[in-house]
Amino acid sequence: MRALIVDDEVRLAAHLKRGLEAEGFAVDVAGTGTDGLWLATEQPYDIIVLDIMLPGMNGYRVCEELRRAGNWTPILMLTAKDGEYDEAEALDTGADDYLSKPFSFVVLVARIRALLRRGKTERPAVLRVGNLSLDPSSHRAEHAGEEIQLTPTEFSLLEYLMRHPGEVLSKTDILGHVWDWEFDGPQNIVEVYVGYLRRKLASPSGSARIATVRGAGYRLEPDRTRGAE
Repeated sequence: MRALIVDDEVRLAAHLKRGLEAEGFAVDVAGTGTDGLWLATEQPYDIIVLDIMLPGMNGYRVCEELRRAGNWTPILMLTAKDGEYDEAEALDTGADDYLSKPFSFVVLVARIRALLRRGKTERPAVLRVGNLSLDPSSHRAEHAGEEIQLTPTEFSLLEYLMRHPGEVLSKTDILGHVWDWEFDGPQNIVEVYVGYLRRKLASPSGSARIATVRGAGYRLEPDRTRGAE
């Protein structure tokens, strides 16, 4: 297994390199964010251990650039910073896990092994279906390049649909994920909010649409092929 360590603390990087090599990894080290991004782009790696505070380009930016380029190598972020907002930003930019310094090497290796078991599955920070995009971290949605204003419930409904593009989602599933299983309001609430979204997604240049599959539920489609409404 090949690992890339991106950290400007020379002693720590050397320690991690020796430790991971003892665990059977082939390890490369980069001391700047710029060098780390270049190596991660040019070489195939199974895991990237990425510090946040780096010269040249910080870890958030490196992670974001890799994900934008379609590189889904698992990333474990390291930082001396401590706080829930730092952790949230690391995960929102596309990192798979987060570990604060100082940390146990045993724990680091265990987390790396857990990430390797998941493999390189696509986990976009920004969801895209056709020319519809949705960023859960900034709570922004765009259709055909134009921002659309959504209420919290509309946003949650669209996010759920976009996480299952092309799949038929029943009204019961939608109720359970967007509202909750204990919801006892009007039974047509799903139809009402689907109608709200359809109006907001209506655009001559738009491509994504919500199709009704009679007797089954709803499906978000990336094109404008007409179907049952």
